[in-house]
Amino acid sequence: MNTAVIHPRPNPIVAAMYTVRDMDVDVIVLHGPAGCSFMASRPLENAGVRVVTSALKDNDLIFGGTEPLVRTLKEVRNKFNPKTVAVVGTCASTIIGDDMAAAIRRADIGCNVFPVDCHGCMAANTDGAIRALKAGAKAGIIPQEECDRQTALLKAATELERQRGMAARTYLSPAVSPTKLHVCRQIADALKAGKKVAVVMLAKKELAYRFADMFVAVDEARRKLGGKTFFVANMDGSVGLPRIRRYCSNIMAELDADGVSIDRLVGGLDEYAVVGERMKAEVDAFAPDMTIFLGICHAYPDLKKEDILITDQPRELANYLNQNFLSAVGEVSSHNMVMGATGIVHLETADTLREIVREM
Repeated sequence: MNTAVIHPRPNPIVAAMYTVRDMDVDVIVLHGPAGCSFMASRPLENAGVRVVTSALKDNDLIFGGTEPLVRTLKEVRNKFNPKTVAVVGTCASTIIGDDMAAAIRRADIGCNVFPVDCHGCMAANTDGAIRALKAGAKAGIIPQEECDRQTALLKAATELERQRGMAARTYLSPAVSPTKLHVCRQIADALKAGKKVAVVMLAKKELAYRFADMFVAVDEARRKLGGKTFFVANMDGSVGLPRIRRYCSNIMAELDADGVSIDRLVGGLDEYAVVGERMKAEVDAFAPDMTIFLGICHAYPDLKKEDILITDQPRELANYLNQNFLSAVGEVSSHNMVMGATGIVHLETADTLREIVREM
């Protein structure tokens, strides 16, 4: 990681928690202080996984956290009767050197419990996810082949961020999004003029539930105004961790029910960092007059200044605006809106386009 980067970056502990969630673990025990990763833990429960804490206190940092962890695991067994439990480490448990595996053996709660040795001082947040994958494979939760595949993808994602993302900048202030109105007018005018519009989604995990709404809105605009469209998305539901595959099948089913077709599925939701070149080949063959990018837009090679970029990250938006992508807009709070979602969640940009089109 570039040591000059001083703006806040994603936490390896939270990345590990999201990863074990995606492996369909029933309960996550966060072995650390009660407030550690609080802002991530609550929304994770909305996604159907129980998150509890061993709630380490001052004395535990001196005498060790084994007893609190054993007590917590036994309470988890009594309260939830889970089949799988992941114990995720924190900075506190790492610093005092707790042996989580020994505590798990001592608790002996009669189900598949495995430790994820993790803390917040790791080089990149993806390192936490990789450790979770390796622990899950060792515990038999996922095949080793999937662990290896996911690890390679996470390393590619880390490199992408170092080269073109937020980790490539020393400091980025969160940006306030420009109005969606001027962007949506561009889209509507292009279609009305009979032009070709490509919509490319490079989404990560459950954020696909929100970005997919743009396909619905642009398709409605095409049917009313004219023009031609070409839809590309990384929503191949045949690859990825169990929960991520379900996201793809849920979204594709809803799009199909709405009469919206994705012209090309290029990779899965976990492959956003490695499918840009393949997507570009498909889009170039269509030869669009306008291209709209959704999600992790910089994963697509050779973006043009006139492209429309829609992201969910205020600092990523700042990154794009600083590079003079003046048709970049942000969909803030998207993470909270899609946690626990099972269907497409309306996108503000998509709703703005719908309003414009219906008034034309």
